[in-house]
This record gives sequence, structure tokens and C-alpha cells, in this order.
Amino acid sequence: QLQLAESGGGLVQSGESLTLSCDSSGFTLAPFSIGWFRQAPGRERDMVSCISTTGLVTHFLDSAQGRLNVSRDNTKNMVYLLMNNLRPRDTALYYCAARGGCGKNSQRFGTWGPGTQVTVSL
Repeated sequence: QLQLAESGGGLVQSGESLTLSCDSSGFTLAPFSIGWFRQAPGRERDMVSCISTTGLVTHFLDSAQGRLNVSRDNTKNMVYLLMNNLRPRDTALYYCAARGGCGKNSQRFGTWGPGTQVTVSL
């Protein structure tokens, strides 16, 4: 069954950067759009950004504009979420998911991975 794995999270200070990685064992990610989501304690899981199969990036959070970017390397079967100028409100568990597109209602494929924790201190 398709399941993605996230990595690269950690504890950073406000203003620092992190790059999260997303990969899948046994499945190629190239045919899928890949969405990045985050879930803070006590809150719903929200889609942050998404990259289409052609590399078009869509951001879904106003706070992401200018600070986040998504890229993919199909030769390595990897998708990345680059986060700059991190703020405490970015603290959350981050997930990636394979999707049929980057629309809000696009179908998600497979199961959720374990996520990777990002914690931003003051």
C-alpha cells in the first residue's frame, strides 16, 4: 500500500530554516501531485502547499507565501518542503501525501505516514 515517509524535522529557533523530505519505498511519486500538510496540537490537519506532477507549486496558507517552497526530484523519488524564516506558529507535525491534483478536494492516495515534527522556539 502506498505510504509516504517524512523526514527532516527538528527543533530550531525563530528565523531559521528547515528542509523536509518526502519519499516512498516501492512506489514512484512522479505520477502524483504531492501535498504537504501540518497539524498543530489541538488543531485540524491543514494543507500547507502542494506541487503538481509538472512542478507547479500552490500554497494554501497566507503565512506560507514567500517563506515556503516545494520542489521535487523525480530521479531520486523525493519531494522537499523548504521552510525559511520559521516562526513559533509553524510548530506542528508535518506530513506529505500523494494526491490526484493540487485542488483542495483532490483525491488523496494511500495512508498517512508518521509525519515529522517541527518545533520552532522563540
